[in-house]
Amino acid sequence: MKYAYEFIGTFFLVFTVGMVVIEPAAPLGFAPLAIGSVLALMVFAGGHISGGHYNPAVSLAVFLRGKSTANDLLLYWVVQLVGGVVAAFLVLFLKGFPAVTPFTPDVFRALVAEFVFTFALCFVVLNVATARGTEGNSYYGWAIGMTVLVGAYAVGTVSGGAFNPAVAFGASLMGLFNWTNIWIYLVAELAAGAAAAYIFKAAHPGE
Repeated sequence: MKYAYEFIGTFFLVFTVGMVVIEPAAPLGFAPLAIGSVLALMVFAGGHISGGHYNPAVSLAVFLRGKSTANDLLLYWVVQLVGGVVAAFLVLFLKGFPAVTPFTPDVFRALVAEFVFTFALCFVVLNVATARGTEGNSYYGWAIGMTVLVGAYAVGTVSGGAFNPAVAFGASLMGLFNWTNIWIYLVAELAAGAAAAYIFKAAHPGE
């Protein structure tokens, strides 16, 4: 069941990204609000079942932090990517398979931007959803969703604001990103997830 929840949450995240970004798009400036909100809602919906990762970088951080098995990590990655693929094709169908101009970032700036806010996202997840000191809190979903909202507003024009390999993969399928740039997102985001996990562990030696 937890794998189904990861599929559903990732699906709705990538689906929302495509629907609010591809023309006809959400009103100017509202796309990050919709994306951050749907992530928060899906985290609240599935956090008690699957952990509410919906993001391979977050799953990696949780694994390295010691709260997940290698088997779960691999299966989470599979269902997250499949969720992103299904969402991407449904968006293209609903939008009428439009011609989309892909976002082409400056490589180094995009690497830095994606690393910084994917790190922030993974760091927030580890602290609000896996730490003993915040166990049982009622705000973890909004903290996670608002991190993505802030990141999208802050660096969306620099990197596209994916902060999630499944989102980057789905966005590439929809034509929002060039496939030649997919490595930027994979490298920066997975490295950020690993960095967040090791810094969390250093700050919480008892866990």
